[in-house]
Parts: sequence; structure tokens; C-alpha cells
Amino acid sequence: MTHPLSPSAAWQQMQEGNRRFVADEPLHPNQDVARRKDLAAAQHPVATLFGCSDSRLAAEIIFDLGLGDLFVVRNAGQVMGESIVASLEYAVAVLEVPLIVVLAHDSCGAVRAAIDGTAIDAAPLPPHIWKLIAPIVPAARKVLAENGGGTVADIDSELVGIEHLRNTVRDLLQSSEIISNAVAEGRLGIVGANYRLAEGVAVPVITVGIDTEDVTKGIDPETKEGSE
Repeated sequence: MTHPLSPSAAWQQMQEGNRRFVADEPLHPNQDVARRKDLAAAQHPVATLFGCSDSRLAAEIIFDLGLGDLFVVRNAGQVMGESIVASLEYAVAVLEVPLIVVLAHDSCGAVRAAIDGTAIDAAPLPPHIWKLIAPIVPAARKVLAENGGGTVADIDSELVGIEHLRNTVRDLLQSSEIISNAVAEGRLGIVGANYRLAEGVAVPVITVGIDTEDVTKGIDPETKEGSE
């Protein structure tokens, strides 16, 4: 069956939960025994979240949600990969989620490692770690070039993280026909958001298939970051 929430309504629900979290007024919904029993047979999450594995990004807490509300996929630096795409496609095709949230954050260790890895004299990383963070390196090089070159120390890691976030959303749409078709048909929206550790706010940076009016409710008043 079709999910009862539209992509915009799903994002609005997540924004409202994030505002409660920031204001220290969480409702802690869907976290009781009754909810656990209701979910035993099936799940109908509000959205799927693809985020960084950082311990400070506990998805259900940040968005004040509970059991069965989010289908969560995570790895260090929210880097695209075959298992990631397959998991997101499962959420869209089988669970019929109306929304994918790609969640980056400031002070990301994977982003910092990718930046440091661009230095000519960078110490080699363990091969599995390097393979994971290598897709972030183009974002680091682009930010460095846009700022007139310089050294690795000159790179703003938050700008790199946001550039990588945009690339991730783009790559997701290009790599999955299931996801791109769902967006084209209006069944799915995608929000790329940047989470600020100190403030606790998830700021939308790039959106696809979401009404602009709904997104602007979540724009950060200082940076004016929002939809594209």
C-alpha cells in the first residue's frame, strides 16, 4: 500500500521532532511496550535515514522518534556503496518510505581524514579506511581549489562536508533507478541535511521532491541554508 504521508509531510514531521529535541522538549513517542508489540508483524517507517556512524548522531533521538519510525543506514562519513544503495532501495521499494534523509554533520572524522589525505606528504591509511573515505576526497579538492589553493590546513572541513553531502545526494539519484523513478513519480523526496553537534539542529542543505515552503520552515536563520 502507499505510505499515508507525502514526502513533504514526512520531512515536516522530522523537522518538528528535531525542533523538540533542540528545545529540550522531547515527547519520546513510540517507545513503549505497546509499540514494540505492534511492530512485531510489520514496519511502516516515516523515512529512511542514511547518516554517518558518529556516536553523536543517534537518529531517533535527534528527530524525537521511536521504534519503527526510521529505517536507518549508516557508515563513517555517509559514503555511498553497493550495500548502502541496496538498503535504501529496499526501504523505497518494499517499505514504501516517502522520504530519504542523508545526514552529514560538522567535525566529521571521516571528512577530516579525507582532507588530510589530500596532502602530498600524507601518511598512508589502512587500506579499508582509505577505500571508505576516498569518495570524500573530490569534495576536499574542490573546496581547496575554490579557495585559491593553499594547504590542507586552510581547508574548511564543514564546507567539505557540505560539498560531500551534495555529491552523495547526486550520486544516489544517479546510481539507483528505483530511487530516481520514485522521486520522478512524486512518491519520494530526498533531503540532504547537515547536523550541528553543538546546537543539535539538522539544517537542510539540498532537497529533491520536497515542497520549498515546507523546507523553508527549517532554514537556519544565520546561514540561510535551505533548499536548492
